[in-house]
This record gives sequence, structure tokens and C-alpha cells, in this order.
Amino acid sequence: MTEQGEGSGGHAPMPGAEGLAEPLRSRWSPSVLDPTHELSADDVATLLAAARWAPSAGNSQPWRYVVAPRGSAAHTAFVPHLTRGNAGWVPRASLVLVAGVEVVDVKDPDIARHDLGQASAHVTLQARAMGLHAHQFAGFDKEAAARALGVPDSVRLMAGIAIGVLGDPSQVPESDAERDRRERVRRPLTEIAYDVGWRPWAD
Repeated sequence: MTEQGEGSGGHAPMPGAEGLAEPLRSRWSPSVLDPTHELSADDVATLLAAARWAPSAGNSQPWRYVVAPRGSAAHTAFVPHLTRGNAGWVPRASLVLVAGVEVVDVKDPDIARHDLGQASAHVTLQARAMGLHAHQFAGFDKEAAARALGVPDSVRLMAGIAIGVLGDPSQVPESDAERDRRERVRRPLTEIAYDVGWRPWAD
């Protein structure tokens, strides 16, 4: 698959990320996606394989994904339940994966949610390695979407992942284009890493 993004307005890499390995270094979450780009079934299977091979507690693999390529029945059922802030850009993605977690017969629901997060992170990195971009989002009516998608009661929807290639900023609302131009900022290590006594860890 052809590499997309670094020469067409993408933010990555940013200062502070230079020491990271690819595809960590160039990962970011654009909102301007190409509404004509399509993924093959093999591409989708590869993305799902990345989630499949994520680590999990006791190999429990509690993650579940509804696969919703643009134009599919699942996509049509899901899109009406997006929040207003996501309704403009998410439908442009080539693929939406609606991520859920098993909540029945799991030893520790908190760890299960942690493992779902790991699986979704693996998807975003695999997407980047394939020349794609992935933007995770939480803004949708989870109960209504679950009903529309026929999700069983044993699974709780948690988030979505919109996957595609960069689109033309001139063809989207200015609010979406502006969001992709914002400087990417991260907390310093002193605010996320700590030593004993909750003293900030320093390298």
C-alpha cells in the first residue's frame, strides 16, 4: 500500500518524537479523510489481525469489533448515532471499527477494558505501517448503536476507530480542516511518570 500523509499536510513527526520507532513516530489522528478511498478485504483482515495478536491477561482476548466499511450495512446502521462533533468527519473514513469489550464471564472488567485499549492501539499502529491513518473516537450513543448493530448484552461498546487516508482540506468544513492544523502537544514526562512517593520521575 502506498504511503500517505507525510508530504500532504500531516503533523508527524513532531518535536520530542524523533527517538521513537516507526510507526509510533508518525502516528497522529487526522479528521480530514478521503471519502473516495476504499480498503480491500485483505487490508481489513490485516488490521484486525493486529488486534487479534495484542497481549491480554491470561490470553482472554476480551476485545470485539464491529467491522463497518463505508457503504456497508453496519456503517449505515452506525453513522446516525454519532455525536454532532463526529458526524461530519467519521463517515468519510474508509473503515470504522466499533470497539467493544466482553463484560460477562471476565475475571476483571477493568483489565478487560485495558486489554481492549491495547488491541485498538495495535490497530492504529498497523494502520500507520500500511500507509493509513487511524483516529479513535468516543462520541457516539453507545446504547443506541449497540441496538442498531445487534451487539449482544455481553458486549459493551466503548469507542470507534476511523481509518483511511488523508483527504483534501479544501473539501471539508473549515472547523475540520482547522482541527488538523493544530499543533500537537503532549504533557511532559514529569506529569505522567512518577517515582515512589509520587515524585515526578526524571530521565
